[in-house]
Formats: sequence, C-alpha cells, structure tokens
Amino acid sequence: MIPAPREAPPALRSVAGPVEDRLRSVLDAETLRWAEVDPDLAAPLEALTRFVLDGGKRLRPAFCHWAYVGAGGDGGDALVVDTGAAFELLHAFALVHDDVMDGSDTRRGERTVHLEFGDRHAREGWRGESRRFGEGVAILVGDLAEVYADRLLRPAPPEARAVWHELKVELNVGQYLDVLGTARPGTDLATAHRIARYKSGKYTIERPLHVGAALAGRHDDLAPALSAYGAPLGEAFQLRDDLLGVFGDQARTGKPVGDDLREGKPTPLLATAIDRARGADAELLRRVGAPDLADDEVTALQQVLVATGAREHMESTIATLTAEALDALGRAPLQPDAVEALTDLAHYVGARDL
Repeated sequence: MIPAPREAPPALRSVAGPVEDRLRSVLDAETLRWAEVDPDLAAPLEALTRFVLDGGKRLRPAFCHWAYVGAGGDGGDALVVDTGAAFELLHAFALVHDDVMDGSDTRRGERTVHLEFGDRHAREGWRGESRRFGEGVAILVGDLAEVYADRLLRPAPPEARAVWHELKVELNVGQYLDVLGTARPGTDLATAHRIARYKSGKYTIERPLHVGAALAGRHDDLAPALSAYGAPLGEAFQLRDDLLGVFGDQARTGKPVGDDLREGKPTPLLATAIDRARGADAELLRRVGAPDLADDEVTALQQVLVATGAREHMESTIATLTAEALDALGRAPLQPDAVEALTDLAHYVGARDL
C-alpha cells in the first residue's frame, strides 16, 4: 500500500523558503530586463517563473544544504542558497525537456509548457504548425533555465563546479537510456535499475550531497560517506516515483495515473512484473507502451502489478534501501543537526505521496 500523505519535514521547508525567494528575485529581474528589449520576451520567462515557483518539492536544495551544514558550513550562506536555486533551475530544464520527449499533457496539475505555447499559437492563428512552435519554445525555456542555473553556480569553488558538471552529464545519459528503454521493449531489471539511478537517483540526492560538501571544501573526505547514504536513498526515491506513476493520486502527483504505462517507461516495477508474469498477465503486459491504452487496461495492468507481487516487492525494496541509507548516515562524520535533518528527509523520501 502507498503510505499515508506525509507533510514535508522542517528540514525541507526551512531550505525551500530562501531558495524560492532567490529564484523569484532572479527570474523577476530577468523578465523585466528582457521585456524592456521586446515585450514578447516576457512570455517565455514568465512561463519559466511559473513552472519553477508554482510547484516542486525542493529536495535537491535540501540535500545540498544539509550536506553543506554537515560539513561545517553556515546554512545562511548566500552561496548555498544560490546553489539550491541552481538545482531548481536545472530540474526545471530537465522536466520541461522531458515533457517534450514524452509528449506529456500535464505537469504538477497544469498544462505542460510545450502545450501552453502550442495552444497560444493555435489561438492566435499564427503561421506554421502549433505543435512544433510549442515544442520549440519549451526547449528554449528549458535552455534558459540551464543557463541561469550555471550562472548561479559561477561563484562556487572549482571542486563544486566539477561535481555540478558531472551530474549534468549523468542526467543527460540517464535521460537517453530512459528514451531508448521507452522506445525499445523488453528492458531487463538491471537496465531498469541503471536508468533509475542515473536519470533520477544520483541527480536528486547523491550529487546534491556531493555539491554541498564541495561547497564547504570537503568533497574528497565526505563523498564516500555521503554516497553510502545518498545512493540507496536515491534509488528508493525513484522506485517511489515509479509506484506513484502507476498507483498515485492524480490530485497529489499532478500527472495522470497510468501515463508511465502508456509511455512504456522502463521501470524496475514493470521489469519485475514482466519477469514474473505468465499467461494472460504476460500477454496484457505486452500492451504497455501503447499510446491508445484504455483506462480499463490501465486498471487491469495495475492488478497485474499487484498480482505478480511487483508492487509489494518495490515497497519492500524501498524500505530496505531507506534502512541502508539511515544505517550509513549513522556512521557519517557529519554535524549532529545535519544528521537529524537528513534522517527526516530519508523518511520523507521513502514515504512521500507526491
């Protein structure tokens, strides 16, 4: 069963506020600057501002912040706030582009950026194809987010920027594996876990922890301990994401339940079910990835994921991975307040419902 809704812990909320204030300051200034050049330039920047500020869990800034504090840094330092804002902008870049690649209709309960601008093109009766216009603008919005993220990281020490650039490479190669796995059926469990690790797990938890330590000049001595905590927790995060994509409450997740099945996302959840299913269940699983997958088929596939034990296995794996992360955290040479915060974040990640 999916756990009951969990409120974001103070360790997350206390980081989110300053990061959101910084994001608003940067994006409002950029919108005003470019609107003075040409009023039409306000639209993509306003879309980016809405996307970044109207949703998001702020997990990446939180893990970066508490690793920095754990390494002896001052949590009120402007540098770690700017780095948290950079993580949110990089995440916006990834999500906006991901929605184009997946052809998604909604994100966080709202129309996706590419459809928002495609709708505007159609409404105004402009020349050309509305779909191509919308996707083109969305790609540019995502690119702007990445540029602003890099700009915010400019004052960071070289050690932190080196980790930052590596995580960006990892994010892109993980996304390629995801796109390939979606197009090519029959993803095995090992490949599904690899995709989960590189597309989301490392970039959500492990690498933000590394960046935080690097900001404090302690990447080399703390990276092994932070990885022992962050790697299993990152995988738990993605496995929870996979479960929410199939069984979650759309009102909470902001995305239609069943989209991952229609897109054929190569998840460990699906790979486990395929490995275990026989007969009619196996035949039904071959329908995964069909864009015309009907609602009743989604319901039937949910039942297969339960009947094969795939869902229960993922829940058990999440619990095991979270326990492994917490055990490693107990041995990490971090400041006590950071250990307490990272403990709360681990419990939240394992049991979140959005």
